Amino acid sequence: MKLWPKTLLYRLVLLVLAGLLLANGLTLALLLYERMSSARSVMLSNLGYDVATSVAILDRLPANERAAWLPRLARGNYHYQTDAGEPGPVPDSWRSRSIVASLQEALGERYHITMSEIAGPREHIQAHLRLSDGSPLTIDMRPQLPALARWLPVVLIVQPLLLLLCAWLAVRQVVRPLSRFTRAVETLEPAAAEPQAMSEQGPQEVQQAARAFNAMQARIQHYLRERTQILAAISHDLQTPITRMKLRVETAQEPALREKLFLDLDNMTRLVREGIAYARSAEPLLEPQHRLDLNAFLDSLVCDYTDTGRAVAFFPAQASPLLETRPQALRRILTNLLDNALKYGGEAELHLLPDDGQWLAIRVLDNGPGIPEDEQEAVLQPFYRIENSRNRHTGGTGLGLAIAAQLAAQLHGRLNLANRPCGGLAVTLSLPLSLYPSVSPVGADK
Repeated sequence: MKLWPKTLLYRLVLLVLAGLLLANGLTLALLLYERMSSARSVMLSNLGYDVATSVAILDRLPANERAAWLPRLARGNYHYQTDAGEPGPVPDSWRSRSIVASLQEALGERYHITMSEIAGPREHIQAHLRLSDGSPLTIDMRPQLPALARWLPVVLIVQPLLLLLCAWLAVRQVVRPLSRFTRAVETLEPAAAEPQAMSEQGPQEVQQAARAFNAMQARIQHYLRERTQILAAISHDLQTPITRMKLRVETAQEPALREKLFLDLDNMTRLVREGIAYARSAEPLLEPQHRLDLNAFLDSLVCDYTDTGRAVAFFPAQASPLLETRPQALRRILTNLLDNALKYGGEAELHLLPDDGQWLAIRVLDNGPGIPEDEQEAVLQPFYRIENSRNRHTGGTGLGLAIAAQLAAQLHGRLNLANRPCGGLAVTLSLPLSLYPSVSPVGADK
């Protein structure tokens, strides 16, 4: 349904408002019906008494004085005439029948009454009778319901507005915890050094759900720390037997076999070191944060590469942004990204993109084979390797991008991978200018 609101807030507001309006409309209709019924009963009772009194007065007056009393006895919806009136059919509407019955009850014992309906745009009836002296008397009536108060239409307009406001406030109180849970889930970073606990304020049910969410977040962090501790312990313990194996290989008599064994041991050593680095990247960063001139920082990093003959180009931002971050962690992220680009593309470009006031983006480009789109999220996981040129034989351990992604999360940022249209891979590191961002990162969809 196209007109059905997309958000839960407005759907509930619409349903609650519809229910309130329906109930209120039914109540108002019953009240008006009861009011009209009571008013009609009172009106008919007063009509019979007033007409009986007026007819008795006119019957006792001399014929020449009756015309002077007619204006005094007239009422808002009926008056008296000293003539035979107009002929017409017998009234048969529900309102006319009740009036006829009331007049018959008030006058029928003393006078013979005939009723006639006068044609016209409004209901118009006449009661005809003759007084004691034989003079004709006509009661000319235009029945109408009691007029509504002038303030009633204002109430009918203001009341739905008040209902809408109350419905919106009530539903907002219900939906607000869902929004808080959504934001908490979206910002959940189990590997973050300082996880943001969800506020446990509000109704009892919300407090229980918030406590359960915080407990879940704590358990996830515990499991991750336990996993990384196991990885660090295994990687650390492997260094000693690998060192002993290298010493023993040196005594091997066959040079070709010794060279192959050294190559395998070097790969094992590199994997162990990367495993230790990955485990350390999952731990809370103890490095103090500093404010960096990012153009200068990135230029010095690129100079270190170019001094060793590596093909790395830097494209600074026109206005050098100041970034509040942890320099060593940022250097490790960019080093891993540049090494990855050089390994698979031979050369790399480092671009500093303009910031939007809260976030900035650093982009590393290469001209390598790229990464299939369905594997771009998977390569950020530890020990994941694509079965092409990025394999163990080229020195890849499957931890470089995982370490970069984990350190980026520690800095409250994220990595985004995308293939370049002209070939190669573009890795965007989005970082907040402050370590406590409040909006979504720029460049996340690029």
